[in-house]
Amino acid sequence: MKIRPLGIEGAFEVTPVQHGDSRGRFLEWYRFDALEEAVGHRLDLAQANLSTSAAGVVRGIHFADVPPGQAKYVTCVSGAVLDVIVDLRVGSPTFGTWETVRLDDEDRRAVYLGEGLGHGFCALTEGATVAYLCSSTYRPGHEHGVHPLDPELGIAWPVADPVLSGKDAEAPSLAEAGVSGLLPRYDACRSYVESLRRIDDSR
Repeated sequence: MKIRPLGIEGAFEVTPVQHGDSRGRFLEWYRFDALEEAVGHRLDLAQANLSTSAAGVVRGIHFADVPPGQAKYVTCVSGAVLDVIVDLRVGSPTFGTWETVRLDDEDRRAVYLGEGLGHGFCALTEGATVAYLCSSTYRPGHEHGVHPLDPELGIAWPVADPVLSGKDAEAPSLAEAGVSGLLPRYDACRSYVESLRRIDDSR
């Protein structure tokens, strides 16, 4: 597989090698050792999630308190989505910026996003099914959101009328989340990631 860093520190795009014949296709969509080499530490798997979305649904922008945060490894197993990674880390040189990667059942790409980064996606097809590998379990009260249609972020969603959950529709803007102290701090995220590297070195 090919793993390349994106423009936001801690975010990576993963493109697998596919092997096909008359029977179908085979690929490795996740390799812990390849990801560890690229990221600099292991992804300790704690939870796996699966979501199915109607076309035009936008989910996100979601993030978790750091520490421990929640790193994610995301792919689309059926259909297609536009995946969005947002730098929500206060003090980061790319704070407030976002990147997109198309995830679909043809190229079979995945994305990795480290602790403190925001995540969302837009379903481009009916029944788009997304699988997430997560480094920590869901913790009520420690997971938050920023409004995906916040004009300050200016995310170019590829649908005219995005469908949001009630929770996402009521999420604060980036500025409001910052004022209320919800957003993770860049230095805390970097310190936490460095602690994971030291743990790996001691194993």
